Amino acid sequence: MKKQLLVLMLLLSGGTAFSQMNSDYNYSITLRGYGSMQMPKLFNETEPVRYINTYFSGIMVKFNDNQINYRLGGSYVKQSKTFYNNCNTCDIVKGNVTDYTFKVGFEKNMNFARVQPYIGADLGYRSNRFVGISENANVLKAQLAAGMGLPPVKMETSKNGFILSPVIGIKVHPTPQFTLFVESSLDFFYSYERQEGVTEDASNYRTFTRTNKSEFLLNPISIGLSFHLGSNK
Repeated sequence: MKKQLLVLMLLLSGGTAFSQMNSDYNYSITLRGYGSMQMPKLFNETEPVRYINTYFSGIMVKFNDNQINYRLGGSYVKQSKTFYNNCNTCDIVKGNVTDYTFKVGFEKNMNFARVQPYIGADLGYRSNRFVGISENANVLKAQLAAGMGLPPVKMETSKNGFILSPVIGIKVHPTPQFTLFVESSLDFFYSYERQEGVTEDASNYRTFTRTNKSEFLLNPISIGLSFHLGSNK
């Protein structure tokens, strides 16, 4: 019985030492090494859900307060994109999309163990912009219009608005100085959108629309590393 009590006391003291060790740092710098994310929909693209892979696209500062961390961060992504617009035999659009976000929020650790699940939420601002060229993808339409030609159309759209993101994740603490994390989130994105198209011919015919939209965008996985700084010992 005495041996069992001794083992239990050692385990509890080890857990306490680890929890104190984690709270000895005032803030953390977090780098997102890899992420899979769903981008806002462009024009009338036919693919309903598309995920892109990002690498070293985000940074975050966390201010540690025992089991709660306050988060302040941002991300930047710029990639080429090709998609069908309206239908798979209507138009094909090629261009570049630029997306950046700024977020502030919190996360709450569920325990003091080395493997540490957590939940949280972020609120912030998002800007998404695409510039590209739309060309006819319908062979029959091109044949009917032979002789008069179908000029390409310069396409541009931008979305700016706020995001609300519930977060769930898990941390692993190999040492007191740094932490590995895996995180998932769901962005509710409410935006003001501008769409513009200009035919690249002598007429330069221009179309322009404005609207407000809301979207739910899933970010299935983010993997990164946190470095703990500002020891208060």
